[in-house]
Amino acid sequence: MKDIDVKKVCEILNEVMECELAGVVRYTHSSMMVSGPHRIPIVDFLKEQANESLLHAQQAGEILTGLDGHPTQNIAKIKETNRHTIKDILEESLEHEMHAVDLYKDLLSLVEDRSIYLEEYARGMIGEEEQHSLELKKMLKDFG
Repeated sequence: MKDIDVKKVCEILNEVMECELAGVVRYTHSSMMVSGPHRIPIVDFLKEQANESLLHAQQAGEILTGLDGHPTQNIAKIKETNRHTIKDILEESLEHEMHAVDLYKDLLSLVEDRSIYLEEYARGMIGEEEQHSLELKKMLKDFG
């Protein structure tokens, strides 16, 4: 591929995998910790996010192996705050999503105008993660 630092792209894709796999654990854990009258829809939302994080990790890994890279078996460090109010869970989820946006933007900066496929992948993922961030921000509005 023209002018692409494949090694660096693979490093970022492995960071993406680690982040997304951590998302699976984070969202699954958070879904178990939700309590209160709004539990059911928030649990469903968090479980959906966990499933989507797994899909995102798999997509990154498939691209990685397509570039002759080796997918990581690691996950990013997950900070346990022991704060499990709905507000805390949503704020931590937003922070996680914004970190994912940054990783996909790093990837985009490496592939922009060099690979249509990888550029479209990165842009699509940025869009999805930004959409998740907007949803979380809307959910947080009631908490003031």
